[in-house]
Amino acid sequence: METALYLIPVTLGETSIEKVLPSYNHEVIMGIKHFIVENIRSARRFLKKVDKEIDIDELTFYELNRHTDRKFIGEYLQPLKEGKSVGVISEAGCPAIADPGADVVAIAQKKGYKVVPLVGPSSILMSVMASGFNGQSFAFNGYLPVETPQRIKALKKLEAKVLNENQTQLFIETPYRNEKMFETIVSALRPQTRLCIACGITCQEEYIRTRTLAEWKKEKLPPIAKIPCIFVLGQ
Repeated sequence: METALYLIPVTLGETSIEKVLPSYNHEVIMGIKHFIVENIRSARRFLKKVDKEIDIDELTFYELNRHTDRKFIGEYLQPLKEGKSVGVISEAGCPAIADPGADVVAIAQKKGYKVVPLVGPSSILMSVMASGFNGQSFAFNGYLPVETPQRIKALKKLEAKVLNENQTQLFIETPYRNEKMFETIVSALRPQTRLCIACGITCQEEYIRTRTLAEWKKEKLPPIAKIPCIFVLGQ
């Protein structure tokens, strides 16, 4: 296996490995002894899910999350300098996409190390795929403001981009605030604006539906207060 920084996707929720990850990922993972991870506990659990025979104790983990001092991230790539591959594992989905792993990938690129993204689920891309909206121009906006006035202002700004540029707009919310987000969208934006709600992607509770806001007002929303969701505005 070629020495490189491998970006290793993780299942979304409790989806089975076989359903969303190719067998090649297993081969790569088994050839790596150094992992940069967002959370060590969940990363160890994921690796055991990939192969229950994997020897976790012989692996080295470097934690990279919002608490990590960015001054030390470059040191995590020392194994590459010694000819040993390193894997990057996010909490869910693809590393470096709306994920702190992007910081270490940037350093690897600057230092000239080979970076290899592996195939796996991305809730961002999959929600665009299933929405029926413009897939040639879209933007992921992360979390919107929590306070209602600022949130409405942000939503109207995104709606304007949809209308004026036909650019699909994506954003997320903490699951327990999903229903409140939905209520704010429906009440603040134009009735003809279209909204896709993509929840639990690839999981048993998967729910993906696109409607105008006028139609959403008449439709019963399933329980989404505990499910990761992506909200997508588009034409």
